[in-house]
Amino acid sequence: MTDTAALGTTNLDPTVPLLSVKGMAVSFAVGSRLAARIKNEQRFLRAVDGVDLDLGRGEALALVGESGSGKSTFALALAGLRPPDRGEIRFNERMLPRHRSREDQRRIQMVFQDPYSSLNPRLTVGSMLRELIRVHHIVPLGQADEYCKELLTLVGLGPDAMKAFPRQFSGGQRQRVAIARALVLRPDVLVADEPVSALDVSVQATVLNLLRDLRAELGLTLLLISHNLAVVRHLCDRVAVMYLGRIVEVAPTGQLFSDPKHPYTKGLLAAIPKLAASPPGADDQGPAVIGDPPSPLRLPVGCRFRTRCPIAQQICEELDPQLTTGASDTGHQAACHFAFGGYAPGLQSPASFSAAVTDATGNQGD
Repeated sequence: MTDTAALGTTNLDPTVPLLSVKGMAVSFAVGSRLAARIKNEQRFLRAVDGVDLDLGRGEALALVGESGSGKSTFALALAGLRPPDRGEIRFNERMLPRHRSREDQRRIQMVFQDPYSSLNPRLTVGSMLRELIRVHHIVPLGQADEYCKELLTLVGLGPDAMKAFPRQFSGGQRQRVAIARALVLRPDVLVADEPVSALDVSVQATVLNLLRDLRAELGLTLLLISHNLAVVRHLCDRVAVMYLGRIVEVAPTGQLFSDPKHPYTKGLLAAIPKLAASPPGADDQGPAVIGDPPSPLRLPVGCRFRTRCPIAQQICEELDPQLTTGASDTGHQAACHFAFGGYAPGLQSPASFSAAVTDATGNQGD
């Protein structure tokens, strides 16, 4: 019988990041190529622009942010499905080439947002899994069916699923099939791009619990992309917040929820729906982020968030803040001039921040 524990990562030095990204940038050409040649200029949309991020071995890291912030593009580049324009991706301290070998490809696998569109409707589940086993030589072909049945059992589907087509499953079952398809290659890193956003609320918890159990059982390193901060809090060890192609804050999950440093992170947390109104005198975080993000084709000079930030100052227009670390906490980083040790002039406390957000929202409506 195939050992399902073999699906997990190898036992290497835990102090070295399993996956390290430095200076990753991904852009897309926009507009007519003919017009670009005539004008001798080409416009580019910078979806990912200088991202640095490390994933520890066995860690669950969440990547959150508004739609259009570059999360999915970053995930595609990480998995080798979209070559980056510049930057480097290191796996076990070895740089992954632009065009990866099959061995490198199988190390990082993705679970996509829509399980139905990511599965081949013409193939049964067994055919999909056997094809991957044959191409990547995971197990001898004579053991393929037994290995597939064990894997389907591991994700909560029975052996009968081998003969079924994707259309015969519910949304939650299809996502389990998609997870099995990713795990069949025995990856070290699983990238889950909004894995439950297309599912019913009643099904989301079962898929999230499955990811949690698989991570514990197989030792997987997990990168979870999500809009739902409640999901992040339930599943992840650390959170990275992305805005307009850049990471603006990284912190352990509990610390980010209890003491966010970047104004954008505070706005995202304030946007979480609350079932009851805050009691009188409670230190509420204020309203959610105001306004719409600027176009990625015309990024603001200086801090990219300054056009929506309630505490923006002159320095925010002149200098683009980099990720910095607090003097007393090496695990919390934020890209804000006022993140650690001080606030903008006239803002002496987090409560003043909430008041500034409230004032900015009120002024918008005048």
